[in-house]
Amino acid sequence: MEVVPAIDLRGGRCVRLYQGDYSRETLYSGDPVAVALRWVEEGATRLHVVDLDGARAGVPANLDAVAKIAAAAGVPIQLGGGIRTLESAKAVADRGVDRVILGTAALETPDLVKEVCGMLGSGRVIVSVDAKDGYVVVRGWEQASRTTALSLAKRVAGWGVLRIMYTDVSRDGTLTEPNFEGVQQLVDGSGLAAMAAGGISSIGHLKRLALLGAEAAIVGKALYTGGVDLRSAIRETGAISAKRV
Repeated sequence: MEVVPAIDLRGGRCVRLYQGDYSRETLYSGDPVAVALRWVEEGATRLHVVDLDGARAGVPANLDAVAKIAAAAGVPIQLGGGIRTLESAKAVADRGVDRVILGTAALETPDLVKEVCGMLGSGRVIVSVDAKDGYVVVRGWEQASRTTALSLAKRVAGWGVLRIMYTDVSRDGTLTEPNFEGVQQLVDGSGLAAMAAGGISSIGHLKRLALLGAEAAIVGKALYTGGVDLRSAIRETGAISAKRV
């Protein structure tokens, strides 16, 4: 299982939100490139970048910072937040992003997901399944839907999508624990590679996600607070993954 550090951008700075609440922000660094280089130095093989301003506005808003991270990091970057048109997806890819993450678009404009898969290739597209109480939330996690996480995952499997990312919004940034049941449902029920996020606060959590069959785990706050040591996490989850192969 791949352990992927998260870098959340707001106003060009590296921050974390609590349960996706824009009014509950913690600033970690004014230099996201330095943060990216730190995680790469500690062994990260991929970085997960979120454009929080873009997620709220509906159009990418931190592309200059994203381009600098992509140019400096030397590892693949995946980006989500506000990518809701073909033009936005192309603009993101042109700035060095390896994988684009589509969330709101998967629920509201499914044809766009198919078009982006056709333009970039299915391997460069992730559908973000963000849920609260089992139901998908969109537009920067500020609007609820009546679609369940599993039903959306099953739906996108027919669009050429190969990979999803599941986040339990109620646990994101809380340092409680992941929604292991939700992750298991999507791993078993979707037929897609699944990345897990939200609530991870220990290497024990990462080990359990690896055993559940998650392809990757996105770790944010626990890395910034020191609750999870990235080098140790990569080493220990890698050992578990090797045993499952």
